[in-house]
Amino acid sequence: MPAEGYLVNDAHIPSRPYSRGRVPAQTAGEASAFDQRAIRTLGAPQAVLMENAGRCAAALLPRLFPDARRIVGVVGAGNNGGDALVALRTLATWGFSTRAVVVGDQPPDGALLHGWRLDIRTDADLDDADWSDALGDADVVIDGMLGTGSRGAPRERQADVIRRLNASDVPVLSLDLPSGTDASTGAVPGEAVRAAATVSFGAPKVGTLLHPGKAHVGRQVTVEIGFPPLTDEDASAEVITPEWARERLPGRGTDTHKNQVGRVLVVGGGAGMAGAVVLAARAAFRAGAGLVRICSVDANRCVIQSALPEAIFVDGADAAEVEAAVENSDAVVVGPGLGTDGESRALLERVLATGGIPTLFDADALNLASEGAISLATLSASRPVLITPHPGEMGRLLPDVRVASPPTSNATVADPPESGVLLDDRPAAVRAAAEAFACTVVLKGAPSLVAWPGGRMLIDSQGSSDLAVAGMGDTLAGVCGALLAQGLGAPEAAAVGLYVSGRAAVLAD
Repeated sequence: MPAEGYLVNDAHIPSRPYSRGRVPAQTAGEASAFDQRAIRTLGAPQAVLMENAGRCAAALLPRLFPDARRIVGVVGAGNNGGDALVALRTLATWGFSTRAVVVGDQPPDGALLHGWRLDIRTDADLDDADWSDALGDADVVIDGMLGTGSRGAPRERQADVIRRLNASDVPVLSLDLPSGTDASTGAVPGEAVRAAATVSFGAPKVGTLLHPGKAHVGRQVTVEIGFPPLTDEDASAEVITPEWARERLPGRGTDTHKNQVGRVLVVGGGAGMAGAVVLAARAAFRAGAGLVRICSVDANRCVIQSALPEAIFVDGADAAEVEAAVENSDAVVVGPGLGTDGESRALLERVLATGGIPTLFDADALNLASEGAISLATLSASRPVLITPHPGEMGRLLPDVRVASPPTSNATVADPPESGVLLDDRPAAVRAAAEAFACTVVLKGAPSLVAWPGGRMLIDSQGSSDLAVAGMGDTLAGVCGALLAQGLGAPEAAAVGLYVSGRAAVLAD
């Protein structure tokens, strides 16, 4: 194989998903600019890059689909189509039966064929019976219709082909990304190919790592095709790989004690909501914290001490006791089950009266922030701050980026959006929040994203439906709080916390 793949994202082999520790991810604009820089500045001809891309795809195909012998390629007019044509030509020289269907009026570049004669037709030449025969005889379809530069819903001509591919039983290998998905946001505004596998060139595209586009990608492999090394300017996002997380996971000396390995204060648990702080505190212990205090209302004392006797209970109504607990902690987690009434606001004020200690805000602490009870930006000036909103909380914190989710089967367009709405550009939303509040932000979702002012966006690699259970947010807050207490910076604590939480869920499944 001409270039080794370095990213494999496969739900069936979660224990070995990557072969490189650092995996950058590019938006559509970054991929285009990087491609042009490689061509103009470093002298990598476009034809060579296209040749490498097509040959890498051809080399991967029999590894991914070992029984495939008859290959059909749907070929677009851009570079993506050129990559597909090179792949088909290469497979033909190796003895595979190949057929190209050009989707468009522009004929393919004959120079890419290197003198080989291929069976090439256009989609306009095929009626329903021809399509049925072509797909019925194929073992694999190569999708090279729409590339990273595609925006919005596919035109009807491409949409018709996509519907035919999705209706067939033939597995599809998409090049760079499935046709119809947005390379930067993962949006699927219209028809989109549902690929069995996707081979990306140079770096995975951000949109292939985010839902709903991620659901169309299948198994993903990224290959190196002759590009120069990517700099921070070439890729504004990075994947949280197992090696990335391992390198930052805090260690523990052999001669230490509980007060030296991270002291966490968990604040929350309004009356009847003790479970949230218990989950967060238990997670903090399991993530390595040596000592955990739980600050809550006195009505929860018996429940908390029965559920977690190793934790120290702090009466939230006792200002002196709260102040001492904060001063003797290395990190504070505020919000699980806190509530938003007057008593909750008063407790929040008592906890935040002491500055300088890394603080994580979650759940009701974020709701209070959206109501103006606290200023996250002001607090960020006096301490490291990490916030962990889900999309609904993010919508309340930043109403300008809030959009209504599509209506469900039992709702109408006239129905008002629910509080847990979706954000149509999650990377833009998490970056906007990081800049607005001058802190590290985890936008929870599938997958979760991490951003901080002036930094690269980090994309979780372990999130799955295993995490779709009540209390998972409280658990994540506790894990991240423990990592903050053990000395990690807020971005690293957030990213490592996401990784180990997701990994634990996979192993427990």
